Amino acid sequence: MEFRIDSAVLTDAVAWAARVLPARSPMPVLGGLLLEAAEGRLRVSGLDHEASARVEVEADTVVEGRALVLGRRLLDICKVLPRGYAGLAVEDARLSVTSGDARFGLSLLPLDDYPAPPSLPEFRGLVDGDAFAAAVGQVAVAAGRDDSLPVLTGIRLALDGPTMTVAATDRYRYAVRTLEWYPDLGVAAGGPGDTTGQADTTGPAAGFGEPADVVVPARRLTEIARSLAGGGPARLALDSGSIGFESGGMRTTTRLLDGRLPRHDKLFALGDHALAVTERSALTEAVKRVAVVAEGDSPVQLTFTASGVHLQAGYEDDVASQRLRGGLTGAESMTVAFNPGYLLDALTSLDAAEVRFHLLGPGQRALLTDAEEPAHRHLLMSVKPLV
Repeated sequence: MEFRIDSAVLTDAVAWAARVLPARSPMPVLGGLLLEAAEGRLRVSGLDHEASARVEVEADTVVEGRALVLGRRLLDICKVLPRGYAGLAVEDARLSVTSGDARFGLSLLPLDDYPAPPSLPEFRGLVDGDAFAAAVGQVAVAAGRDDSLPVLTGIRLALDGPTMTVAATDRYRYAVRTLEWYPDLGVAAGGPGDTTGQADTTGPAAGFGEPADVVVPARRLTEIARSLAGGGPARLALDSGSIGFESGGMRTTTRLLDGRLPRHDKLFALGDHALAVTERSALTEAVKRVAVVAEGDSPVQLTFTASGVHLQAGYEDDVASQRLRGGLTGAESMTVAFNPGYLLDALTSLDAAEVRFHLLGPGQRALLTDAEEPAHRHLLMSVKPLV
């Protein structure tokens, strides 16, 4: 195998595929990246027991072939290559990498021991890469970090007709975002990939395909979503055990988590409640400001009235406060308190200029939105207000 490639393109491809490599593995070959050069293309693939990644880029192929090398070592080399073209070639039992005056050698791993990559699950439809990346980023902040409850470390992905729902919860907060997607072949009129301007009314797309409701590891899905941003429509594939995405020469799969997240429907139905509205960016900065005196996870208190909101944090002599403009309807005043980190996560995940607090009262759940009929909603449990 021998090929030449722009060093920056090589670095990006190796870095993308190396994301799935395990930190430790009893199988050394799982720490490898498979390089395949043929017909002016380079394919870089990596996998472990839970995920796989493959990317194809242009390369000047001199001799077609395959090589398996330690992925993280190759990535370290790529990061220090001089700008310009790099040459890679198999020489005896090693892979040589040259760029400018720099030259590196890498031992080859046995190809016969390398597992076959998983196939892409059943194709289910198309989703806009930018919209999907934004949605996942908005809800991922609410995903759990406790590995003793694996399902809570995931993001729910539900497909129902042309609507996709992504959601996450760690039991103390719950973020939900809905967005449009294009089931089946994505050829519904006006959807990505529609070159005819007419809908396909003969296949599963006419009925929007089968609904699905799965939980994907949050860390994996966040990485995948970021890589899809800016790439246009992405193909989504799904079966009973794994999910896959394909876009712009990149293909990745990851296993699903067992179990289901708790349903959010009843939690988000607040009934009679007070509504407070204030400027989101100003509130975000104010929370950051007063929280500097909050020790650990001690709360930030918000007192809403018809004329504004008063923030307070700290105890005894170490205190901070600030007043902002705003408004409250449904009550004369309402005092609630939140974990400052959770509150900031919620505020920064919203997009609009104003944030709306739907409030039941102190110590009860509060729903944050940025529109009257929002696509993104973030539920927080309030805590005991400051004395």
